[in-house]
Amino acid sequence: MSESHALLEVNDLIKHYPVRAGVLRRRVGTVHAVDGVSFSLQVGETLGLVGESGCGKSTVARSVLRLVEPTSGEIRIDGKDITHLSKPELRPVRRSMQIVFQDPFASLNPRMTAGDIVGEPLSVHGLASGSEKQDRVANLFQQVGLRPDQMKNYPHQFSGGQRQRICIARALALGPRLIVCDEPVSALDVSIQAQVINLLIDLQREHGFSYLFIAHDLAVVAHISHRVAVMYLGRIVEIADKTELFKNPRHPYTQALLASVPVADPKVKRLRPLVDGDVPSPVNPPSDCAFHTRCRYAIDRCKVERPALKDAGPGHQVACLLNEGTGRAE
Repeated sequence: MSESHALLEVNDLIKHYPVRAGVLRRRVGTVHAVDGVSFSLQVGETLGLVGESGCGKSTVARSVLRLVEPTSGEIRIDGKDITHLSKPELRPVRRSMQIVFQDPFASLNPRMTAGDIVGEPLSVHGLASGSEKQDRVANLFQQVGLRPDQMKNYPHQFSGGQRQRICIARALALGPRLIVCDEPVSALDVSIQAQVINLLIDLQREHGFSYLFIAHDLAVVAHISHRVAVMYLGRIVEIADKTELFKNPRHPYTQALLASVPVADPKVKRLRPLVDGDVPSPVNPPSDCAFHTRCRYAIDRCKVERPALKDAGPGHQVACLLNEGTGRAE
């Protein structure tokens, strides 16, 4: 991983969606999808973003890329604030930011050949045409482990893993510096998952770009990430180097996530669940500690005070009142 500067900086990102009802579609509530998220991503680094379904991971990804407009907050690429750029101003910036979606089939146009799909960004941005474009697309196919003669095939003629390789080739076409991977292997077979993850790692080593890698599979995140951020109900509750996080989780929710990972050994005694109840509704989330309604360690302060991310060691931050002065939740 490169040791230079922050490529991406996100400060207090908030994304709320209105809830409307009735014939007049009056606003009756607000979905707090992302509720004050801050993090940075270094050049050449992979930051894993994990959490339960519905915690706001994908909304963070789409907000960072301005695919959805954030309600408030700040997004910086190479120090440049892109939060309020207009579409024409954002156009050249988009060349440095790309995304690989979860479902490789839904994200590919079934009426276009694989070669046309991968080459479309080159045409849209006026970077290549004709034989030069074909040569660059053929090279991209080879980089992701596909044959150039497959450029004439349509998406339905490829397997799931091959379709995701096409999506990765399309993301590489413009030479991006940041690639957001929104659960890119969750729709694939386990054996294919490993191949795609290893491909992403090899491409990063070759090109030096950064990944914001979103997943709910902790084993996948542990394999590809340098650092890991844990989200719960629209907020980051813990962020640390992956080795430190898996070895020494500080937040009760992180501990519960790690305890829920299946162990392929019938002799290993499973830990009892560390959380109780259901996730609160994002329409009416707790204004204090979002996790206190399910946390067995909750104290009175947790019901009235919202914890901020604070240092809990070198490169380790935790948003938990129990870690203030005690070191960790026990």
